[in-house]
Amino acid sequence: MPVKTTHANSENNSAADLRYVSHESEVRSCYLLMQQLRPHLASEQEFLLRWQHQSIQGYRLLALWNATQPVGLAGFRVQDNLVHGRFVYVDDLVIDASCRSRGYGQILVDELKAEGKLLGCSSLLLDAAMSNSLGHRFYYRQGLLVTALRFSMALS
Repeated sequence: MPVKTTHANSENNSAADLRYVSHESEVRSCYLLMQQLRPHLASEQEFLLRWQHQSIQGYRLLALWNATQPVGLAGFRVQDNLVHGRFVYVDDLVIDASCRSRGYGQILVDELKAEGKLLGCSSLLLDAAMSNSLGHRFYYRQGLLVTALRFSMALS
């Protein structure tokens, strides 16, 4: 379901377009922005290959564009489990460091919530690093609450 909406940015009188990333060239355009969130991505090619692989598993990348430049990204998928039922899981959410506090994050979260409702999801979930206190504040403002702790270990 393609999204194509325009959002006015009163701070600089420009418009931002919200649309799904569906072509290799668009994915490549998003690499530097995604790298702000995922600095372990070693190259544009690695990002492209991961996007292709994850897309097979239902991953979708929603981008907020200012002209030809992405200023925000939300990577997500719809999942289903015994704990939550059908839900939207947000893998990635990033706003360009130079564009934060302009409402772009809220635009993306609002679209994810709307998309989830259209897809019959009962909730929206995401993980945030314990060290990401600014992100936590943003998520609370968006109505997300801490409902669990995630425990993990490396399998090497």
